[in-house]
Amino acid sequence: MSDAQTKSNKNWWVLFLPLVVFIGLVVFLLKGLGSDPTKLESVLIDKPVPEFSAVDLFNDNIQHTEKVLYDGPLLMNVWATWCPTCRAEHEFLNKLAAQGVPIVGLNYQDDSRAKAIDWLNTLGDPYTVNIFDPEGDVAFEFGVYGAPETYFIDANGKIRYRHVGDVNQRNWENKLQKIYQQLQQESSS
Repeated sequence: MSDAQTKSNKNWWVLFLPLVVFIGLVVFLLKGLGSDPTKLESVLIDKPVPEFSAVDLFNDNIQHTEKVLYDGPLLMNVWATWCPTCRAEHEFLNKLAAQGVPIVGLNYQDDSRAKAIDWLNTLGDPYTVNIFDPEGDVAFEFGVYGAPETYFIDANGKIRYRHVGDVNQRNWENKLQKIYQQLQQESSS
């Protein structure tokens, strides 16, 4: 056996390396196709809301703490005027509020309090409380990735579910309403 034949016999696997890498990449990408992009795991699920202190959107003499979220079950909606998806979900949030669903608003990284107030005056204000978070400090404590995000908080002030993306009629009826109703049942028993 010549040296060339011995070398080619030893390096046969090199021919299959690109195929193995390709198959691995396809498996990885196919796994991602089946995942839900609106589901981001949170280490805060089933834990008390984090401590915070922030001013009210409308009145900077009013200070809110995490205790404002202990009157649940309720939703805490992270929103901003610069967020087009927040605008898309806003009409539906108004409908939920009109049906008696309590929603606390966390105005996230808006540089202008006046712009945020004008937004609510123009589009309607579905929030029972409006927290102003221009630097995103409160949102950081919740692990917010961006706006909109909505947290379902039980009567004991524990975060029970985190929804990433807009709350709309379809996802409310298909999933989110059931979560909220379960929290209501738990709080009345």
